[in-house]
Amino acid sequence: MPIRTNHLGQAIGEIADSWSSRSLPPRSPIEGRFCRIEPINAVEHGASLYEAFALDRGGANWTYLGHEPFSNEDACLQWIETSCLSEDPLFHAIIDISTGKPVGVASLMRIDPLNGVIEVGNIHYSPLLQRKPAATEAMFLLMRRVFDELGYRRYEWKCDSLNAPSKRAAVRFGFRYEGLFRQAVVYKGRNRDTTWFSIIDSEWPGLRSAYEAWLDFSNFDERQQQKTQLRDLIKAHR
Repeated sequence: MPIRTNHLGQAIGEIADSWSSRSLPPRSPIEGRFCRIEPINAVEHGASLYEAFALDRGGANWTYLGHEPFSNEDACLQWIETSCLSEDPLFHAIIDISTGKPVGVASLMRIDPLNGVIEVGNIHYSPLLQRKPAATEAMFLLMRRVFDELGYRRYEWKCDSLNAPSKRAAVRFGFRYEGLFRQAVVYKGRNRDTTWFSIIDSEWPGLRSAYEAWLDFSNFDERQQQKTQLRDLIKAHR
């Protein structure tokens, strides 16, 4: 992208004359091969999500979330009703197509149509979703909505700097490390230094090709075990 200069010859930024504000994400489902993503609903998703999250007996999944484990099903329903029905963050339930049941959540948040920026966050994968093809496909489906359907420029991933699994996931999904924001948040009575990652629109075509190759039927055996890892495909398509 060409660099614009001012009358003094100083570089002032890449030219973006063709850019215009984008639409907000729609409240509509996204269909995949292994999963479906749809706006969360307490009546349709609450009970099954509570059961799925309760399978995490040790509570490790809750360590870096902003809220504590649900004490019972009613607490889960109340959380959905009070925290998950806004337009931003826009929470989605991740549905396992093989069972028809929700097995995780993720949201599009800090939505900035004027500048074309969206963050993916509040990701909570139950044991029924972790390390399954649907776990990766869910991230791809949200990326595809953001870049292909809505035409945004930037897709962000942020996490607690101590959350090693989240940082590894960001890299595996194709996000690039950007830096550390020190003392960015206080939650659960403790400080959080926040690690930032992103994908920008110029990187998306190569990433999309890598995901499509990874999700292809030929990349899985009869037990749904991958033959080629996503990180290798991303490296090949960059």
